[in-house]
Amino acid sequence: MQISVASLALLVAAAEAFHVAPVGRASTSLNILAGVESATERVAGVMASKPEENADFDKLVQANFPGAISNKKLESKVASILESKGLTPANTLLCTSLCCDELARSLEDDLNKVYGHNFNLGGLSGFPFAGNTGFGAMSAHVPDDGYCLLVHGPHVGITQDGVIGKVERSGIALVDNCCGSAIAASNYLKGITDGGAKITTKLQQFSDFQQGAVQELILPFGKRLNDADNRMKELPYALYDSQDILVRDIVSGGSGGIKRGLALLSGIQINTSPETLDYFHPLRFDYYDENGEVVEDLLPSLKA
Repeated sequence: MQISVASLALLVAAAEAFHVAPVGRASTSLNILAGVESATERVAGVMASKPEENADFDKLVQANFPGAISNKKLESKVASILESKGLTPANTLLCTSLCCDELARSLEDDLNKVYGHNFNLGGLSGFPFAGNTGFGAMSAHVPDDGYCLLVHGPHVGITQDGVIGKVERSGIALVDNCCGSAIAASNYLKGITDGGAKITTKLQQFSDFQQGAVQELILPFGKRLNDADNRMKELPYALYDSQDILVRDIVSGGSGGIKRGLALLSGIQINTSPETLDYFHPLRFDYYDENGEVVEDLLPSLKA
């Protein structure tokens, strides 16, 4: 899958314009999250207040998103796997690139309670709008001889009766779109491919720059989405393919700032009603060493 140079430039131009020199690694005794509990113990505490597993709903999610696992299983497995690599709450900085939607905070908030406050790279639809400059700043905040856990991906809703692209929200009677930014970009693209788009002189506006970028970055997927049996089901995967290229390019460009190691977890967030667990379809779980090289694929362990 190819992303045009013009589309890629939209995301990284601002970061390159304000490029800063590498930050020196001054000594620090920073603990990201104080305490003696392990990550797996913290996850168990977080999950204690979550809804129970719902076997019928789990089957519904699996039928639509094969390979997805509940956040409960995801967080438990991720914490255990990363503990075996030496990542702990005290030496790991959490970094995320997730959508602005409050529903996307569910996974992020859980991980905050395990690893501490996160450094945010993301914006609308989960694209890493903080770019190279944001990643460089984040890397400088990782504890000496410490690690980074980077989590990214778009999100999609699914209702209790299986409608994809919609979700029940707490306190709102209306079953709402999810992800609104992604659906708006999809509609923009459909207007182009179907020939109904209107001519406009406002190609880019600073007041809605991120949405304009999302719309540009989805352009290569017009045929793919038109040919899909379920456009809303295919949409987050198309967005993911674009984000995967961008995030790995940012990590590669900033690999000199990686300290002891970096774990990159990415996939599709699947948001559900307040009565059920959220899900995640993991598509990448790579471990980078201190040289910025991918030395282990952790995804099989996560899926086991």
